[in-house]
Amino acid sequence: MATISPVPFLQFIDANGVPLAGGKLYTYVAGTTTPLATYTTYAGTVSNANPVILDSAGRASVWLGAGSYKFILKDSTDVLVYTTDNIVNAGLGTMQPAVVATAGQTVFTVLPYTMGGSAIVAVNGLTEEYNVAYTETNSTTITFVSPGLSVGDRVTVRSV
Repeated sequence: MATISPVPFLQFIDANGVPLAGGKLYTYVAGTTTPLATYTTYAGTVSNANPVILDSAGRASVWLGAGSYKFILKDSTDVLVYTTDNIVNAGLGTMQPAVVATAGQTVFTVLPYTMGGSAIVAVNGLTEEYNVAYTETNSTTITFVSPGLSVGDRVTVRSV
């Protein structure tokens, strides 16, 4: 069974490949017209407006909660672009907030997770290899190999 990619910042285009500036993404419980919230961040504490209004490049930050969704996408004048039903959260665990590195930083404190290579650790969106690029000191500490990361690198951890 396929699931939607766990990318939180989506971009929508029209049939000609042009970004859907000002488009509207309506989100519902799958198979219904009952509104279902999406969220502005991984934490799921701040709901998007429904519809989500796309920016000038057709983008929006859309994080899914529990359950299955139906998306109805319309252009800025409410003309239907498409409907997609039965979209489910990819179920890849809990994404932690990004930690931004200082120059040469090797040790990062993160929220607790299950040790043993079961977390997905990424730097700037690229997955790092357990026991090669980093080690786990304890359930809240990840240590990268020397010379460490560059200033501004973003470290994310997804517990699975």
